Amino acid sequence: MEYLSFELPIKELMDQYQTCSLVGEESGVDVKLACSQIEDKIIDTKKEIYGNLTPWQRVQLSRHPDRPYTLDYIKGMVDKGSFLELHGDRNFADDPALIGGLATLDGQRIMILGTQKGRTTKERQYRRFGMPNPEGYRKALRLMKLAEKFKIPVVTLVDTPGAYPGLEAEERGQGEAIARNIFEMTMLKTPIFTYIIGEGASGGALGIGVGNKVYMLENTWYTVIAPESCSSILWRNWDHKEDAANALNLTPKDALREKFIDGIIEEPLGGAHYDPEVAYLNLKASILQNIKAFSKFTGKELETHRQDKFIAMGQFKG
Repeated sequence: MEYLSFELPIKELMDQYQTCSLVGEESGVDVKLACSQIEDKIIDTKKEIYGNLTPWQRVQLSRHPDRPYTLDYIKGMVDKGSFLELHGDRNFADDPALIGGLATLDGQRIMILGTQKGRTTKERQYRRFGMPNPEGYRKALRLMKLAEKFKIPVVTLVDTPGAYPGLEAEERGQGEAIARNIFEMTMLKTPIFTYIIGEGASGGALGIGVGNKVYMLENTWYTVIAPESCSSILWRNWDHKEDAANALNLTPKDALREKFIDGIIEEPLGGAHYDPEVAYLNLKASILQNIKAFSKFTGKELETHRQDKFIAMGQFKG
């Protein structure tokens, strides 16, 4: 496992534990007590570190290379063999940075879609680090409209540093595609549930983020701009990214306090990558709970609920 800079005390203890276990195996000496003491120390250190994360450390944790991505959650949550990926926006092309399709969750049919990053260098380039092109957002809208037609709940998983900023994306209407999604999602007559599973930056996140319920996993962030980009605009370099992270109020607790989200999904101690199965189960439970809670809503009620939710976030003067 890869360790971040603030996790190094944990790494040292893990190395000690492995050495202790190895010595016991090779020498035949009973080292159970010593190993148990190191194990207890590991747990205490994890609680200390992860219980006092700064906003910037939480940003780093949301980007951990071992953290589950959208396809991992889909594979870990949906009924085996039920996911049918759908491709293309029926206008220009398919976008591998934003994936989606039909699946069943404990027998419940859903349309699930989200931004997808990559593990290897080649896959990261192919997925553009989870930054969708306009055709990705148009594909997402096509799938949501399909779900509306058949009265299927929509689940969106957000993990993106933002929409792709390339010249070609702008030429094909990046801003219009995101704005169109936001507009159309406010009027969709089927339930939408949005989960921030990693990074949630700017319009790139909001383009699939207008939900009747919006949740964040415990070690994620959600704000108008990435800390590095904020630092580069205000200070002309990335040196103040930690200051930017502190000022942006981007943590789940900040978002919940400001009523931008409806709840926080608990992660295993240390992050979702420590025990992905637990993360999958926690997310799945929330999705099923919300589907049940909104099952009796009419299309018009779902539309009104979603619009009222987002209108209440703003401040208006007559």
